[in-house]
Amino acid sequence: MPTEPLPADRRLAAQALAADDPTGWFEPLYVEAAAGTSVVPWDREDPNPLLAEWFAGRSGEPGGTALVVGCGYGTDAEHVAAQGFRTTAFDVSPTAIDGALTRFPHSPVTYTVADLLAPPAAWRGVFDLVVESITVQSLPPQVHAAAIAGIRAALAPGATLLVVADVSAATPTSGPPWPLTRAEIESFGGDDIAPVHLDLLPRPDIPGLHRWRAEFRRAAG
Repeated sequence: MPTEPLPADRRLAAQALAADDPTGWFEPLYVEAAAGTSVVPWDREDPNPLLAEWFAGRSGEPGGTALVVGCGYGTDAEHVAAQGFRTTAFDVSPTAIDGALTRFPHSPVTYTVADLLAPPAAWRGVFDLVVESITVQSLPPQVHAAAIAGIRAALAPGATLLVVADVSAATPTSGPPWPLTRAEIESFGGDDIAPVHLDLLPRPDIPGLHRWRAEFRRAAG
């Protein structure tokens, strides 16, 4: 009996991991999607509901500078900018960034190509809000710690970090995605970064599954 072909994300991720390139599958996926031969499974027309709900409870608070991690085609980044933040959004895939600029040609967001595992030094400690939504889990577990460290480093004194991620009880052995354990979620904190909320919430799109929504704050001093 013939085996079913792997979904595009798993097929391309397997090829990239075989070449010891954990981020190397994103650009081929977006290239295939641009050609109409694959789809980007996390693309959507509306911002992540857990992100939108979080902002709904913060209406009236002042903005500042924001960084959106692994922005893809930019839907979440546009929502962050609409809340009054001067927003920078990045993705490792140039084709994803081209897609964001095409989708939002008059956007106030600064879209740029960058690698979470080697972020620009100029971003260190400068953002008032950092939003990480389901990007770390798209990387294999052996680089989660490095990715989390790159995200933590972008926080300015007094900054807020929001993390949205799928849930795993133990380190997953196959992916993508590779959902995050509680210990990994908690590792976004530590040193001068303290947890504010660590919520386990139902996924509105898939009944029976849950996602983390965790908020952290870096000390002001």
